[in-house]
Amino acid sequence: MFENNSRTELESLGEFGLIHHLTKDLGMKNPTTVMGPGDDAAVIEAGNAFWLLSSDALLEGVHFDLSFHPLKHLGYKAVAVAVSDICAMNGIPGQILVNMGLSNRFSLEAVEEIYVGVRTACEKYNVDLVGGDTFSSRSGLVLSITAAGRVEKEKIAYRRGAEENDLLVVSGDIGGAYMGLQILEREKRVFMEHPDMQPDLEAHDYIVGRQLRPEARLDIIKLLAELKVQPGSMIDVSDGVASEVFHLGAASGVGFDIYEEKLPIDPMTVDRALGFGLNPSIASLNGGEDYELLFTIKPADFEKIKNNPDLTVIGHATANKGQHRLITKAGNVFDLKAQGWEHFRG
Repeated sequence: MFENNSRTELESLGEFGLIHHLTKDLGMKNPTTVMGPGDDAAVIEAGNAFWLLSSDALLEGVHFDLSFHPLKHLGYKAVAVAVSDICAMNGIPGQILVNMGLSNRFSLEAVEEIYVGVRTACEKYNVDLVGGDTFSSRSGLVLSITAAGRVEKEKIAYRRGAEENDLLVVSGDIGGAYMGLQILEREKRVFMEHPDMQPDLEAHDYIVGRQLRPEARLDIIKLLAELKVQPGSMIDVSDGVASEVFHLGAASGVGFDIYEEKLPIDPMTVDRALGFGLNPSIASLNGGEDYELLFTIKPADFEKIKNNPDLTVIGHATANKGQHRLITKAGNVFDLKAQGWEHFRG
């Protein structure tokens, strides 16, 4: 199956290279399996529709820091992250499974706090918690959510559907979650050095909230249906807009031109980025965990979305496969760099 004669470090492949290496030769044995690994969710035949299945894990010390992440918000975030993958296929979520690993430092009351967040998210996204598993963990808290949903066959949006001249659209604003994390980590450092000082988070409430309690954009899926706009390709912004542009481009065989002046960045995100000595545009392109939706539409559909404050055209697809460019406010052109988070990279 695998013919490796020497040790290969995982960082030489990265997260997505590892997934491709492990799954590239998998054959689908069941005719109901329409799409396996390679998109935001697996696609299963279900008569007049498709079932969508996706799984996401959050690991303490990697995905979250309990010194500043409230358990209630963590439970909510775990569900939102999984639901976001269903939305990224233009689908509607229906059920979740919750798998939770707990060490002996967690009390019943702490676990109840996590489930308050889980239940709140279930109510928000109208999904049912239908099962899961609970197990002991020696490496901290583990939360893994499997989400199931449905999509009408003619409405499914894969990563691979972008075509030349399609418009690239992003929902909401970008970069807020990343800057929220910078604020939280800074305040943690200050507290560690000066335990008598209380964290100053009130002035950063929007971006801190974007990090601690993100939202899956199910509302955007419903909005597109109302506007009768069918995305050609779609992905959610978990690792940063730039990284997701590379995914869409690779799957669709196109390039993208992104215009800096079009990037939707909240004023608080801009202000805090400048305060950290960061270029707000670069931070917003490469900061992850916004869980906004990035998708392409036909130019003819622009009139349907142009006045909507939740949807912004930030660029377009080109015939230059694999060439992704950032056009700055000054008109300079640079190759787009994907510097967002990727597991196993050094």
